[in-house]
Amino acid sequence: MSLNIGTLISAFPGYLAQGIIWGIMALGLYISFRVLEFSDLTVDGSFAAGGAVTVMLILSGKPALLAVFAAVLVGILCGLCTGLLHTKFGIAPILSGILTQIALYSVNLHILGNKANQAVSVDKYSLLLSLRHPGPAIAAAGIFAAALIAVMYWFFGTELGSAIRATGSNPNMSKAQGINIDRMKVLALALSNGTVALAGGLMAQYQGFADVQMGRGAIVIGLAAIIIGEVFRRLIKITTPFDYAISLFFVIVGGIVYYVIMGIALWLRLPTNDLKLFTALIVAFALAIPQLHERRRLSRRKAGSGKGGAGQ
Repeated sequence: MSLNIGTLISAFPGYLAQGIIWGIMALGLYISFRVLEFSDLTVDGSFAAGGAVTVMLILSGKPALLAVFAAVLVGILCGLCTGLLHTKFGIAPILSGILTQIALYSVNLHILGNKANQAVSVDKYSLLLSLRHPGPAIAAAGIFAAALIAVMYWFFGTELGSAIRATGSNPNMSKAQGINIDRMKVLALALSNGTVALAGGLMAQYQGFADVQMGRGAIVIGLAAIIIGEVFRRLIKITTPFDYAISLFFVIVGGIVYYVIMGIALWLRLPTNDLKLFTALIVAFALAIPQLHERRRLSRRKAGSGKGGAGQ
C-alpha cells in the first residue's frame, strides 16, 4: 500500500500539540537533569499521577484548570518524596527516584479507583484541550509552555533560583558559601515533578483518558527533547540578553521535533514494537551530534594548521 502524504499533513497539528505537551514535561526534567544535575527517575510516576488526579477531579465535577493545579501540587509531593529519600536517608539519586516511581504505581491505581485507566470525554466535560480540536489544543498548550518558560526564566534569576543552579553546578562550593544544598535539592525536585505532573494533566485531557502506564518511558522522551533542543540551540547560534529563556524555548522545540519524528515513523508504518528502539536511536544520535561536530571542527583546524606549516 502506498504512503499518503495527505495523511501525514493532516496529522501534523496533532503531532505539534503533543510535542508541545511533551516539551512541557521536558522542561520539568530539565530542572533536575540540567539545572540540578540529578538523575531523577520519578518522572514516569509523577507524569501518570498528574494525569490520574486531573481526570478524576474532572469526573467529580471540578473545573479542568483547578484539576491541573491540583495535579501540580501532587507532582510537587512526588518530588518531595524523592528529595527527602535522597537528602534525609542518604539514598542514591537514581535509587531514590526508582523507589518513588515504584510506589507511585500503586498510588496512581488508587487514585484511578483501582482501575488501570479512566476516560474523560470532551463531549461531557469542558476540557482545556482535546485531540478532537488540534488547533485550540496547540494554542492552549502553547500558552502553558510560554507561561512556564517566563516563570522559569524569572525564578532562576532570583536569589533562590541562583542558589539551586549553584547547587547543581558545584555543591561543595555552594555549601561553603552557606547554601543549604539539601534544601535546594528538595525544592528543585519538587518544582521538577510539579511541572512534569502539569504535563501529565494536560496530556490526559488531550488524549481523553488517564492510564496508570501513561508515564512509562517519559524520562526517555524528556531526555530526547532536551538533547534535541540543545543540538538545535547550538546549530542556530542566537545571542540575546534572554539567552536562558531561548535555551528553555528550545527544549519545547526538542519535544516537537521528537514527536514529529515519531509521527513520521508511524506514517512510514514502522512496526510499533520497534518504536522504543527507534526512540533510543534518536536519543543516541542526538547525543552523538555535538561530539561529531566537535571532532569535525578539530580535524579542520588540524588540517588548516598543517597547510599553514607546510607553506612555511
